[in-house]
Amino acid sequence: MSISLTERTEVRVRFNEADPLGIVWHGHYIRYFEDGREAFGNKYGIGYLDFYNKGYVVPVVKVECDYKRSLRYGDSLVVETTYVPCEAAKLRFEYKLYNAGNGQLVATGFSVQVFLDKEHSLLQLTNPPFFEEWKNKYGL
Repeated sequence: MSISLTERTEVRVRFNEADPLGIVWHGHYIRYFEDGREAFGNKYGIGYLDFYNKGYVVPVVKVECDYKRSLRYGDSLVVETTYVPCEAAKLRFEYKLYNAGNGQLVATGFSVQVFLDKEHSLLQLTNPPFFEEWKNKYGL
């Protein structure tokens, strides 16, 4: 049985995220993934500033989203973010977006981030020691 860490956060669809018909533009679903990553990082101590304070940045290098249903202005959604452990020097998160009002699955997806130094030049081939310590703390 593999261990995984998950965080759920609720987001309200903002007016500027919807088109004139009130439907959320597809690009904002990726933004909701970002909301989920930030909530996850805040809960588990691996937010963007935590990485930065250790000398790293972690840019997204790949993201995919599978759309199931539309969200509308005024909806609330639940972003479920799960860290997927791997041996490579990268972060992989999987996402499920749910309409908070009716519980329907709205979208699924994932993202991949890599470790770079603050000058954005040194690609890490192994996990930084502080990240290995973090993984060990949670039995990952």
